[in-house]
Amino acid sequence: MIKLIGVLVIAVGFGLRLNPLLVVVAAGIATGLSAGLPFHEIIAQFGRLFVENRYMTLPVVLIVPVIGLLERHGLQEHAERFIRNSRLATAGRVLLLYMAVRQIFIALGVKIGGHAEVVRPLIAPMAEGAARARYGALPDQTVQTIRAHAAAAENAGNFFGEDIFIAVGAVLLMKGFFDAAGVNVGVWPMALWGIPTALVAFAAMGWRCHRLDRRVARETAAANRPRGKGAS
Repeated sequence: MIKLIGVLVIAVGFGLRLNPLLVVVAAGIATGLSAGLPFHEIIAQFGRLFVENRYMTLPVVLIVPVIGLLERHGLQEHAERFIRNSRLATAGRVLLLYMAVRQIFIALGVKIGGHAEVVRPLIAPMAEGAARARYGALPDQTVQTIRAHAAAAENAGNFFGEDIFIAVGAVLLMKGFFDAAGVNVGVWPMALWGIPTALVAFAAMGWRCHRLDRRVARETAAANRPRGKGAS
């Protein structure tokens, strides 16, 4: 059980809101040391795995300065201004539409989203812009709530949508697990059984987005309500 100390390190680190990269590295080192590996071998494993997976990590590393440059030239402001022109848009509807698009495309094997690439510079500002167009200035707590729901839409859309595509690593991982256990299960049945799960996840997100719109309306109304003379 001591070899599972890495899970505890991650739980504590994330709970304390420490740097995620440092938490993950510390968890890996703790797991390696508890398994009896020398420290230099653990560091060597970090380097080897990074080099072997560089084609997966480099696009993420390279996209960050590009997004930063676009944000510096007003990407978020343009996205927010664009969505304000739609009278039917609300924060919840924007996020639900994004989740639908995310699920459909990832189910076809096409990755069009991501927290750094799409959610932070585009989806979250658009959801905030839709809310501001309806209610005016937003309290900081409401803004943070909208951003959290934007991240949830990305996670749920990607996670439950990718299980429908047979060439995604999650399905292949489950296939390998069942093969190792001697259970004969094809990838197509697993992908088809992912469809009901994806639909339930979409319905749950729809309910959360509906609650989000009601919460935004309630919190902005409370923030803009005139206070009495004796209020501090």
